[in-house]
Amino acid sequence: MPELDTWQLIALASALGWASGIRLYAVLFIVGALGYFHLFEIPPHLAVLSHPMVLGASGFMVLIEFFADKIPGVDTLWDLVHTFVRIPAGAALAASVFGDSPPAWTLTAAILGGTLAAGSHFTKAGSRMVINTSPEPMSNWAASFGEDLLVGTGLYLALAYPFVFLALLLLLIVASLWLLPKLWRFIKAMTQRLASWFGGPPASTTRLPERPL
Repeated sequence: MPELDTWQLIALASALGWASGIRLYAVLFIVGALGYFHLFEIPPHLAVLSHPMVLGASGFMVLIEFFADKIPGVDTLWDLVHTFVRIPAGAALAASVFGDSPPAWTLTAAILGGTLAAGSHFTKAGSRMVINTSPEPMSNWAASFGEDLLVGTGLYLALAYPFVFLALLLLLIVASLWLLPKLWRFIKAMTQRLASWFGGPPASTTRLPERPL
């Protein structure tokens, strides 16, 4: 198999960072399986993902996440906990792509990988919180299966058609930048509504005590 060229490495590092914010364990398993079955050339510093023990662990976590991500409420708790896992993992995986490169390349990949992981993670988590306000569970399952497909397709395109993936990634970044403020306003409004239900007045209607004359 031919070695990956520079653009494939850039696309792969970007894909690993971005996809880790959505499906970290699927990323670990897919990349490891690609290397184990020699379907694609993977960078040397990611070869450890192809070890049978690592494949077994990542595959087990894929199964756990597959079901946890499709239960309303549980998926939000899962996302909350993995805020502290997905972002640093995305940075580490992106940096590993350029493990044999000069330190500047490795550090740049880590910064961008972590940023992409953070963006995709918060977009996913915020969208799920909005979806979970609907009583229809099918919307949650559709979103989850859509994320599964999106991650798998993104990793394939990064290796097979890097320029196509980078173009699509740019569109996804623009969509996230447009969506995140709206998700934040919705979540903030829901938090204030829940606070009012439990006896606390909404922040917007709280009045300061009048000062005596």
